[in-house]
This record gives sequence, structure tokens and C-alpha cells, in this order.
Amino acid sequence: MSAPEKANKIGVVLADDHEIVRDGLRLLLEAEPDMEVVAEAGDVETTMRRVLAYKPAVLVLDVNMAGESSLSAIPQLLESSPETAVIVLTMQDEPVFARDALRSGAKGFVVKHAAGRELVEAIREAMRGGTYINPRLGARIAAEPPPAEGPPGGLTEREAEVLGLVALGFSGPEIAEKLVLSERTIETHRAHIQQKLGVTTRAELVRFALDNDLIER
Repeated sequence: MSAPEKANKIGVVLADDHEIVRDGLRLLLEAEPDMEVVAEAGDVETTMRRVLAYKPAVLVLDVNMAGESSLSAIPQLLESSPETAVIVLTMQDEPVFARDALRSGAKGFVVKHAAGRELVEAIREAMRGGTYINPRLGARIAAEPPPAEGPPGGLTEREAEVLGLVALGFSGPEIAEKLVLSERTIETHRAHIQQKLGVTTRAELVRFALDNDLIER
């Protein structure tokens, strides 16, 4: 490949904590004549380093790596590489995650079960300066009424519900069963709650829930 051809390719960093997922995404993207995976990462810290080092045109970012939410890192990633378009790739298909991602600065939101069909399209849309969201998820967001004044601390209603159950002493699996959600979704909600509130311990979560009547909610 000549130097001009290489320079014209869309450089992509893949960030996902599952190597098999990254392998599949690499094959998918590098089948496109104008795309090239320049680096990979399996956690948020490594992702930050890769973005700073490569300044890629696109970062494909898993929303939850090694139990840590990556959405709160998006503003810092964009600060270190403002021209990078962040495409969030996730198993989570709840509107709240898409809204959080887009508010954080992402240019795309693709659910993993549709990645083969949509990821390339999302990257191309971002390169045109647009924003891409999974169509089915976008329809759900459009159908929802505008959010009313919500719970304290910038929490969503679902996050407040999860926090109330945490404060009552329910475990992650028990909360997942009560709310009919996956355990991974509950872990993601809890990570978002801790980041929004700036707390790290269960005692702090319980105190916030008590102080703001979230248990009664």
C-alpha cells in the first residue's frame, strides 16, 4: 500500500474488553477499503493512552469495560483528541444509555447485535459530520415523552430506582431479577450512579439515598 493510500484511510481505535469482539470488529472494518484499525484497548485507561498517541479519526468504544463505565471518559478523550469521532458500541439498548452517550459527546450509538450492519454506516455518518443512532432505539427515544424534572444528582429514574434497592440491601442479581434486567445492565447503572454522585462506597450510596428519600421513591 502506498503512503498516500494509507494516509487517506480512516484510522480507527477499537476499545472493548473482549478480545474476540475486537477481532471480529477488526475483520469487519478492515474489509472496507478506506478503513484501518490502528490500535486496540481493553480498558478505559489504555483507551485514553491509545487515543492520545494515535489521534484516530474514530474511536469505537464499548460502554462497559471490566466493570467500569466508559461514558464518563468521553469528554476527557475528546479533550485529548478533539477531532476523534466516538462511536459507542454496547449490548445496552435502553434509551437512557444512548442519551448519556450523546450528551457526553459521542457521534454514534450502535448496539452489538446489529454491529455488522450498522457500525460501518455509523463511522461513515460521523465522518460526514453527522450523528448515528440505532434506528429502533432512535424510534423508542422519539416516542418517549420529554423527561420531567428528575431525581437528584442528575440520576435517571431507573438509576434512582436501582440506588434505592442498593440502599435497601439488595444484591446486584436480586435487583436484576426485581427489575427484569440483566446483571450487566445493573452493573452499568451502578457505575453511572457512582460517577454522577462522585462516590465509591456502598455507605456513601446509602447515605445519599436516605438524604434524598430515594428509598421511599
